[in-house]
Amino acid sequence: MSDSMIVLSMIVWFLVLGYLGVPVAFAIMASVIWGAVYTGLELSSMTTQLFNGVNSIPLLAVPFFLLTGELLSSSAITVRIVNLAQTLVGHIRAGLAHVVTTFSIFFAGISGSSTADVAAISRVVLPTMRSEGYRPANSAALIAAASTIANMIPPSIMAVVYGATGGVSITALFLAGVVPGLLVGLGLMVYAYFFGFPSARRTRASTSEMIAALRGGLLPLGVPVIIMGGILAGWFTPTEAGMAAVVYTIVVLVPLMRRGHLRYLHRDFMRAGVVYSLPLMAVAAASAFAYLIAYLQAPQIISGWIQAVAGTNPKLIMFLLVLMLVIAGNFLDAIPAIVIFVPIIKALTELGDINPVQMGVVAVVTLAFGLITPPYGLSLLMASAFAGVPFSRALLTSLPIYLIFFAVISVLVLVPDVALWLPQHIVPEATGCFPAPQGGGFICP
Repeated sequence: MSDSMIVLSMIVWFLVLGYLGVPVAFAIMASVIWGAVYTGLELSSMTTQLFNGVNSIPLLAVPFFLLTGELLSSSAITVRIVNLAQTLVGHIRAGLAHVVTTFSIFFAGISGSSTADVAAISRVVLPTMRSEGYRPANSAALIAAASTIANMIPPSIMAVVYGATGGVSITALFLAGVVPGLLVGLGLMVYAYFFGFPSARRTRASTSEMIAALRGGLLPLGVPVIIMGGILAGWFTPTEAGMAAVVYTIVVLVPLMRRGHLRYLHRDFMRAGVVYSLPLMAVAAASAFAYLIAYLQAPQIISGWIQAVAGTNPKLIMFLLVLMLVIAGNFLDAIPAIVIFVPIIKALTELGDINPVQMGVVAVVTLAFGLITPPYGLSLLMASAFAGVPFSRALLTSLPIYLIFFAVISVLVLVPDVALWLPQHIVPEATGCFPAPQGGGFICP
């Protein structure tokens, strides 16, 4: 059997098992075993790759970000962030829809996880949305779409995984994701203002109410300041920033705002551990899968196919990559998809002479979009379950929102500065810039 046929059979084997309901990590491993048998590789070498996939210091940032989000959500401190969002945008037409998006932008800077975002906002806002006449399917679609912002705005777990496996600066990816995340948020707010949501307006918050909400939300919003401020100042690595955020939450936030919750900290640690174990298993399996397809020279094969269509045109290459990742995101969770496709993405980056940070943020935003597309659509599945509506109904109301993501992704491909401007001005060397020979700044190719 040729190498290309082995790769194709591995993909088919994975899809068949996935449709039969086999968990993603085990479906990937089954396809790895299938490929290893046909290539003659020792299964012990695949076991080594399983370990190598998770033996990464940067990946340790993920459980700390998840734990921070779990601590804030389970202790109900997130209610203060919702109240702040309410005073800022609740008076606008379709105000609660804007509150959902604004909260997601704030909470994205804390947890970096879409699933944590869905759980936090659904518990707090969904009952009020029902009472104010919001259709549950619309609410679920909006919450799911807004939750994807957590994968763009730092500290994005997807950016951590992409940077760790792809050899790209995590700090640069964090900064590159800020503008796309805000663009998606703005698009959702425009959509909510004009389409599909009750037009009733709430009374604008008074100055005293706004000050009170700001006081209540100021300490929780210190978490993203600690994370990004510490990273940009050079005090922390992303992993150390996650540790600092956990310590700040346990030592400062919980005792000051929910002292009684201290007795439940063990429960939060266990939940965060369980949530982390799921993507960790998938990352290990995906690492072995990526090793095998690299051994079979799949990146070069796929790069050759794309070169035959797009040549070395960077924009066309990225659009074809987006198409490939959209299809993959329909069946794969984003984190194992990143690990599997990183070798291919790196080959395409070299083919089109594309900035690795731009390519990374395009990949992250595209795979975040996969969280609301069928049949996998984890964020949409969770939001529809919280809202008590069938997945199919939530999916139908999500279709117009897809246009927002397509527009943002297109802008990222066509206008590289949208993603690169911020990192080039703050961490220029991490984006490939170099000091000008005459001094006085950097030159960015």
